[in-house]
Amino acid sequence: MNLTLLQRLSVAFAILLLACCGASAWLQIRANDLHEKEVVQGLSLGLAESIARDNNMIGAKADVVRVLFSKLMNVNPSVEVYLLDSTGHVTGDDAPAGHLKRDRVDLAPLHQLLAGGQLPILGDDPRSLDGEKVFSVAALHMGDQDLGYIYVVLLGEAHDRLSAQVAASSVLRTTLWSMGLVSLLGLVAGLMAFRLITRPLRRLADTMRNFDTEAEPVLLPVLDHTSVSRRDEIAVLETSFVQMAARIAEQWRTLVELDQDRREVVANISHDLRTPLASMHGYLEMLSVKGATLSEVERQRYLAVALAQSNKVRQLAQALFELARLEHGGVQPQIEDFSLTDLIQDVFQKFELMAEEKQSRLVAVLPRSSSMVSADLGLIERVLTNLIDNAIRHTPANGTIEVELRHEAEKVIVTVSDSGSGIPDELLESLFRRPFSQTGDRRTGGLGLLIVRRILQLHGCQIHLLSIPGKGASFCFELPATLPHNS
Repeated sequence: MNLTLLQRLSVAFAILLLACCGASAWLQIRANDLHEKEVVQGLSLGLAESIARDNNMIGAKADVVRVLFSKLMNVNPSVEVYLLDSTGHVTGDDAPAGHLKRDRVDLAPLHQLLAGGQLPILGDDPRSLDGEKVFSVAALHMGDQDLGYIYVVLLGEAHDRLSAQVAASSVLRTTLWSMGLVSLLGLVAGLMAFRLITRPLRRLADTMRNFDTEAEPVLLPVLDHTSVSRRDEIAVLETSFVQMAARIAEQWRTLVELDQDRREVVANISHDLRTPLASMHGYLEMLSVKGATLSEVERQRYLAVALAQSNKVRQLAQALFELARLEHGGVQPQIEDFSLTDLIQDVFQKFELMAEEKQSRLVAVLPRSSSMVSADLGLIERVLTNLIDNAIRHTPANGTIEVELRHEAEKVIVTVSDSGSGIPDELLESLFRRPFSQTGDRRTGGLGLLIVRRILQLHGCQIHLLSIPGKGASFCFELPATLPHNS
């Protein structure tokens, strides 16, 4: 059956409640019956002894015994009197014809009662094939000889008939109706309690059904995590789902942003490739079509332009390949100790000619110590190369590119800044996530910063863009120092 949790709990509770009510009613009826038998037997313990003492049963004839028993039963219609021999066989009774079902009574319960056993004690009912009832008994003696027993069934057929009538009376019906009403009230109270208990679970289920990472954020219940009891499983579950939903939503937004960044990377790379490829194709086509009519100077100029454009495509392809290897775990840092001061000087030597062509100055602000760090020498060289290359290309003539090292605690802080136009505010958010480009005197960026960011992430570091008055773009990152030093 396709039932909700509340419905399943309600059905289970209803069945359990009815079973408990039935068991309780049976136990109550059983206890009342035993109590009645114990009281009746306790009050009538001496009845058989009184009959034996007041009436001489020894040697009496069957007709005399029948008459006597008839009189006794008329006085108390609920009792049935029997005369038994020493073996338990019925030798005298006043049972109507056909009512006597067995002619022998088991003597063990009789001896138990005579010995003072705990009440109630049930004996065989001569008027039933397998019934047992409370009784009173007295032994008949002549000298030392046991002659038999006076056996009195205390709740006989008359009592059974009257009990059956009462059972069908309004008293029993009222009792049953009362029990039914109590059961109904208990069922209603239980259903209301279950509804209140499962309300947080239903609210959580509705929230989970309505949760959609692509839609607008779901208004989740605000829970005080410090006040949630660890014993309240539903509250703990609801709190856990709120946290999980927040993490899933955040991860989904991150995936969407990454997908958007990937699309923009592809679009920007396609744009960057299209221009040099088109230029290179045009010049090569010109050489192919008009090669015979071109002068040597023109031919060399066209070849130089085509080679320059080809070099741009090669550099872009290499950067793209390097970024892919960094992103997909193809590169793992080989950590070693080296002097960051010496590395900066080596990188400066590579850019001396480029800086002279741009009429820019390379300035290193270094501490007195050698600034030993623990990192991958080749990857950190690539980071400095990309940052300084960007700084030179985006710094106007007579500008300055500065690399500063600063010691802080057990780290070395590296800052690469220039005197260019800086980074536009609208590009700050996506600066290290995707390449960008702008025309005019505004800054443009490619895959270099993406490679820098990924290399530093492999070292457990981050790169930041600082806002320093009087300077253009200032990039800062830190590396773990390996030796104590003095600033």
